[in-house]
Amino acid sequence: MSLDIWLAFFAACWVISLSPGAGAIASMTSGLKFGFWQGYWNVIGMQLAILLHFVMVATGIGAIIASSALLFNLIKWFGVLYLVYLGYRQWSQSSKLTAHTEDYKLSAKQLIARGFLVNITNPKAIIFMLAIIPQFLNPEKPLAQQYGVLSITMVSVDLLVMGCYTGFAARAMKFLISEKQLHTVNRIFATLFIVAAILLAYF
Repeated sequence: MSLDIWLAFFAACWVISLSPGAGAIASMTSGLKFGFWQGYWNVIGMQLAILLHFVMVATGIGAIIASSALLFNLIKWFGVLYLVYLGYRQWSQSSKLTAHTEDYKLSAKQLIARGFLVNITNPKAIIFMLAIIPQFLNPEKPLAQQYGVLSITMVSVDLLVMGCYTGFAARAMKFLISEKQLHTVNRIFATLFIVAAILLAYF
């Protein structure tokens, strides 16, 4: 893979990762509820989903999903319901200032699973990757190596960007000095999850 093609893909990764979406919302809520270090496990789970998306594209499974209305809709509506569920949990959680350290402890495996589900249940991400990734591949050279470079690049960028979202929310928690403020923040993020679910369902 030539340097100019890799740089073009690198730039595209930043645009994709910085674009607001369910992943950014999930990262910020994890940082808010669990702090940076524990919340970052959610980001790890999201990257595992991205890697699986790459595998799907490389092996042709993504094309099968994109061409099957049944599979596409099953994945999509599961994702919609999951985002609504996350919104409900965020809306109904306690507004105690210690909630993110006492009442809502999740294991690393649970947070990884949460992040994984947020990304893997978005079939539009698969279609997007099917449309974008081939533009950066040279069919005359080994594809496995190229997929490896592209996947590592995308995951590295997304780890950094989602880590920043997580860290920002974790730091913001220190400035929430009243339960009323935390209550408002919880409702805002809950609404964002619902909006993300609507966007996934209808756009």
